[in-house]
Amino acid sequence: MKTKIGLITTLILLSFVSVGQEKRILSLQECIEIAVENNLTVQRSELNLQGADINLLQAQAQRIPTVNLNGNYGFNWGRGIDPTTNQFIDQRINFNGVSGSTSMPLLGGLQVTNSIKQSKLDREASKFDLERSINDISLNISLFYLSVILNKELLDNANFQLESSQQQYERTKVLVESGALPLANELQLQSQVASNEVALINAQNNLDLSVLSLKQALLLPPGQDIDIVIPEMEVDQSEIETSSVMDVYNVALDNQPEMKSADLRVKSAEVGLDVSKGAMYPSLSVSGGFSTNYSDAFQDISVVSASPTGQLNPTQLVDNNGDPIFEQEFDVQLESETVPLSTQYDNNLSKRLSLNLNVPIFNGFRTRSDIQRSKIAVQQAEINKTEQQNILYQTIESAYRNALAASKTYTASQRQVTSLEETYRAVENQYNNGAANFTDYQVALNNLYQARTDLSRAKFDFIFRKKVLEFYQGKPLTF
Repeated sequence: MKTKIGLITTLILLSFVSVGQEKRILSLQECIEIAVENNLTVQRSELNLQGADINLLQAQAQRIPTVNLNGNYGFNWGRGIDPTTNQFIDQRINFNGVSGSTSMPLLGGLQVTNSIKQSKLDREASKFDLERSINDISLNISLFYLSVILNKELLDNANFQLESSQQQYERTKVLVESGALPLANELQLQSQVASNEVALINAQNNLDLSVLSLKQALLLPPGQDIDIVIPEMEVDQSEIETSSVMDVYNVALDNQPEMKSADLRVKSAEVGLDVSKGAMYPSLSVSGGFSTNYSDAFQDISVVSASPTGQLNPTQLVDNNGDPIFEQEFDVQLESETVPLSTQYDNNLSKRLSLNLNVPIFNGFRTRSDIQRSKIAVQQAEINKTEQQNILYQTIESAYRNALAASKTYTASQRQVTSLEETYRAVENQYNNGAANFTDYQVALNNLYQARTDLSRAKFDFIFRKKVLEFYQGKPLTF
C-alpha cells in the first residue's frame, strides 16, 4: 500500500515537473492584461470607440468649407452645339471642361455646433463603455484565478488527509503484526487510504479543470500550459462590518463607468434634440465656383492673302454727288486652326459667388418627426440610466449581503476547524492507545477534512465577495 501511495504522489509531482519548463507562470495582473487583449467584447468596445472618434472628426469637419473639382472629356457626332460658341454645328467635336465648387455654412440653428457637442459626449460614453468591458472581464478573471487558488488549497487538504491515513495505516500495520490489534483495523485503514487516494485524484482533477477554465477565459492557444502565482492574502473582516450598502452604492455612482456612460448618453440625447430643433430655423451659407471648357470646333481664322480681281461691282450706295459707289472684289485666301487649350480655358472661364438663404416652411413634417424621435431618445436614455442605477444597487446589495454572510461563515468555519483539530488529536491518541475504535477515528478524520475544505471555500468566497465590494468602491483588483 505504501508503494502504491508513493507511486500516485510521484506521478502527480512528475505531472508538474515534466512540463515545468514549458508552463507560463502568471500573476493576476498578467491574467487580466492577457484577457483584456484577447477578449472579443473588449475588442468590440475598442472598435466602437474608434467609430466614435471618426464621428467626432466628421462633425468637426462640418465647419470646414466643402471643395469639389469636376472634369469631363469626350466626343460628339452629328448635329450638336459647340460648347464654346453655343452655335449649332454638324461635325465631330472633341470637347473637355473643368469646373469647381465650394460651399460653407454660416448659420444653421447651431446644428453644427450641437452635432460636435453630441459627438464629443458619445465619444466619452464609448470610452466608459470600453472601461466597463475591461472591468467585467477583470472581475471574471479574478473569479477564475481564485478558483485555481482554492483548488490548490483543497488539493493540499486532500494530501494532508491521505498522509494522515497513511501514517496511521503504517502504525496499525505494525501493531497488527505484533498481535496488539486485530487484522480488521488494518483492513479498515487500508480502505480509508484508498478512499483518500480517490479524494486526492478528484482534487487534482478539479485543480486541472479550474486551470483549464482560466486558460479558456484568457483565450490562450491550446498548446500553452499555465500556472499561477499564489499571492499572500490576508482576511480582513473589519471593513465589511463598518460599511453599509448605501456607502458603497454612493461611491459606485460616482466612479463606475457604466453610470458615467449612462449619464453621458442622456446628455447626448438632449443635445441631439437641440440638433433636431435646429432644422426649424433658417440657414445661411456662402458658395462659389468656376467653370471653363474647350472644343476643337472653335477655330481661329486668319487671312493669308488678299488680291483685287480688278472687277468693280455697283452697290446701292451713292456719294454726295449722287454718283453710285462701287465695291472692289478681292481674291482672299483664309487659314484656320483650333484655338489652343489654354487660350480657350482663359476665354471661357466663368466664376460665381453667392450667398444662400434657406427658410424651412413645410417639408412633409420631417423636421417635426425628427424632433419627436429625439424626444423619445431622451426618454429612453433616462430610462436606461435609471435601469443602470437599479442594477448597480441590486448588484451591490447582493454583493454586500453575500460578503457579510461569507464573513460570518468564515468565522464559524475557523472555530469549527479549531475544535475539530483538537477532537482529531484526542481521538487519534485514544485510537493509538486502543481506547477508541476505528469508526471514531475515521469520523474524526473525515470531519476535520470536511471542515478544512469548508474553511477554504469560505475563505476564498469571502475574499472574492470583499474584492467585489472594493471594486465598486473604485479600488484596484489585487490580492
